[in-house]
Amino acid sequence: MPKPLTDQEKRKQISVRGLAGVENVSDLKTNFNRHLHFTLVKDRNVATKRDYYFALANTVRDHLVGRWIRTQQHYYEKDPKRVYYLSLEFYMGRTLQNTMVNLALENACDEAIYQLGLDMEELQDIEEDAGLGNGGLGRLAACFLDSMASLGLAAYGYGIRYEFGIFNQKIVNGWQVEEADDWLRYGNPWEKARPEYMRPVHFYGRVEHTPEGVKWVDTQVVLALPYDTPIPGYRNNVVNTMRLWSAKAPCDFNLKDFNVGGYIQAVLDRNLAENISRVLYPNDNFFEGKELRLKQEYFVVAATLQDIIRRFKSSKFGSTEVVRVDLSTLPEKVAIQLNDTHPAMAIPELMRILVDTEHLTWEKAWDICTRTCAYTNHTVLPEALERWPTDLLQNLLPRHLEIIYEINRRHLERIAKLYPGDDDRLRRMSLVEEGHQKKINMAHLCIVGSHAVNGVARIHSDILKATLFKDFYEVDPDKFQNKTNGITPRRWLVMCNPGLAEVIAERIGDDYIRDLDQLKKLLEFVDDDSLICDIAKIKQENKLKFSAYLEEQYKVKINPNSMFDVQVKRIHEYKRQLLNCLHIITLYNRIKKEPNKDWTPRTIMIGGKAAPGYHTAKLIIRLITAIGEIVNNDPVVGDRLKVIFLENYKVTLAERIIPASDLSEQISTAGTEASGTGNMKFMLNGALTIGTMDGANVEMAEEAGEENLFIFGMRVEDVEAMDKSGYDAMEYYNRIPELKQAMDQIAGGFFSPDQHDLFKDIVNMLLHHDRFKVFADYEAYIKCQDKVSALYRNPKEWTKKVIYNIASCGKFSSDRTISQYAREIWGMEPSLEKIPAPDDPRQ
Repeated sequence: MPKPLTDQEKRKQISVRGLAGVENVSDLKTNFNRHLHFTLVKDRNVATKRDYYFALANTVRDHLVGRWIRTQQHYYEKDPKRVYYLSLEFYMGRTLQNTMVNLALENACDEAIYQLGLDMEELQDIEEDAGLGNGGLGRLAACFLDSMASLGLAAYGYGIRYEFGIFNQKIVNGWQVEEADDWLRYGNPWEKARPEYMRPVHFYGRVEHTPEGVKWVDTQVVLALPYDTPIPGYRNNVVNTMRLWSAKAPCDFNLKDFNVGGYIQAVLDRNLAENISRVLYPNDNFFEGKELRLKQEYFVVAATLQDIIRRFKSSKFGSTEVVRVDLSTLPEKVAIQLNDTHPAMAIPELMRILVDTEHLTWEKAWDICTRTCAYTNHTVLPEALERWPTDLLQNLLPRHLEIIYEINRRHLERIAKLYPGDDDRLRRMSLVEEGHQKKINMAHLCIVGSHAVNGVARIHSDILKATLFKDFYEVDPDKFQNKTNGITPRRWLVMCNPGLAEVIAERIGDDYIRDLDQLKKLLEFVDDDSLICDIAKIKQENKLKFSAYLEEQYKVKINPNSMFDVQVKRIHEYKRQLLNCLHIITLYNRIKKEPNKDWTPRTIMIGGKAAPGYHTAKLIIRLITAIGEIVNNDPVVGDRLKVIFLENYKVTLAERIIPASDLSEQISTAGTEASGTGNMKFMLNGALTIGTMDGANVEMAEEAGEENLFIFGMRVEDVEAMDKSGYDAMEYYNRIPELKQAMDQIAGGFFSPDQHDLFKDIVNMLLHHDRFKVFADYEAYIKCQDKVSALYRNPKEWTKKVIYNIASCGKFSSDRTISQYAREIWGMEPSLEKIPAPDDPRQ
């Protein structure tokens, strides 16, 4: 088999990643050496590879700076409506390559680095992932920033500059072990500190009601220091800003009252304030009601709103600079999007500013607040919904609790008028949940305080209206919308799969990168043998490359001709990695039973992190590694079945594995996965989906045709019917021999010979209290997997389905998602026009 081309060799041939000659290679080399000398204070005799990475990053960053300043100047002069995307997570991954792609610099940089005698891929691998997110929600925010810049929207991402992002996962003796992600250890060349925009954030204290108004006094102050990261649009000269706040103690923190001898301790106690931005909470779809987390949520909101109002007040009108004092036009100039309930405190905080500081009437302030804010819901899982105890709020944010109570009083007054005598409805719709511990339902606060509420896939939005937010939907049906998620085709095709991007461009041109709907043109070529051959060839090259990576990183040798069957996502019971495990065991038992049969070889790869406190999820990882130990070392099985747990799954690993995958596992229980975006990435990169009718899978099947996906299992209505009638796992266990055999092996210690009862908790859960009904879908899943194996043996028919899938991906661009947010929620119009380039030819 021929050796696959490296990405660098491939890029010499392609157009979609920036034409050679766009940039003067000689200038790039000069600037690289200038940064090595003046910025890093090194020469080639003593420079390390990391120095070379920083020199390259700074060279590329030079090309952002002029565009960045020009974009902000453009916004200041034109005074467009601005959108502020508030998120506690931005899962950005690496920046260097993405920036080169968006600025059309990649070929020129490749050539310059080659001429300097360095290796581009080696330098790119030095960059740390910016892992400031847990999974889908944070990565969606990152894709949205790319699309907002590419569509010319005046947009800002606001979040927290966590010193430690999502933990690094190590697998030790089959178990997950967490290590701190010290991603800033060597510095971050992409950020710029802005101490001139530092803002105070208040906590604790007490509320005074005076004749002059309400005052929040005796507070403890923490300073919010902003760091700005440039967000380039795709080849349109737009560079937007992601502003992340870092917590700093004020100079007098804990020093005002120190006694003789207490000075050292008082200085050391500054850490208490700065802990706010220390670490990302590593929970995905799980609410952790800790005071530090609430501090994080309010910290980002309070700092951001001060910034929003400062920018609003100092905008320019025509040729004259005027300070706006009338905040009544705020909703015409500002849109605030709340990414889940994590930034929900924006609603009471905005009310506090408008009523207490700006002295507006409650009615006027509320009108401004609701027309400015909008809320995206990301989950229906009850354990994920935020409910903050009122005693915690009373202590930390006493004025905000008063405001929430007043919002609730007026809200319930309205509901009581609409539904007189319906006390049960008042209880269900209240922002305050009574019980042994009184709590604030943050989703209810977001709905009441916003003008738009959206789910993230059509089925999810329908479920919200029919169940979780049914009462609110009945009262305000016009408030509820759907915005199906999307992914940026720049990172998730052009950057991570250059070969496929070019094969597509050869057939339909490269405008599809800006307008993914154009992929439909590929349907003309679905029977074209040359395209079928090219797509299959690219997939095989990606598989060879990933096999080499696995061998180098994991010391595992796999069969690159086997089907790459991949499930990568957070480890969670609802995502049903356990269903995948049962299929692996069933396949293993079948091969052992009929070793001479001609089996379709598979390499099954599962990756993902478990929340550190999530016992079952960590046990699921241990089960996967235990199954792998048995299967991979069985000589009867050989290379017909391999099981790999992909350690430390993150954005950069996703960019490697997704282009190499044949089969994408999207097997959550119907009605539990809000949308998913990994499913879209696999589809765009030429993997076929085996999945339930859940989340965006429903719309993927609609776009590509259900016959071009492997759909199985219960639909939402089947799950609801089973909830009513009762789910009896034992019935399936006793009726299906292969399922019983697999479960007995897990329970009997076949996969844990040194500790027979190692997986007793998993067995007990699956047999007696499985919320996600794994056994109910087992038979349908196994039959569907048999169809997958059969089709994989017919490469031409398999690849035709792949082409149908790629051609049907247009809807799943985040450009489409953001265009809909802009027009239907924010009242803004996207634009594909370029803004003028800066004068400096290097810019």
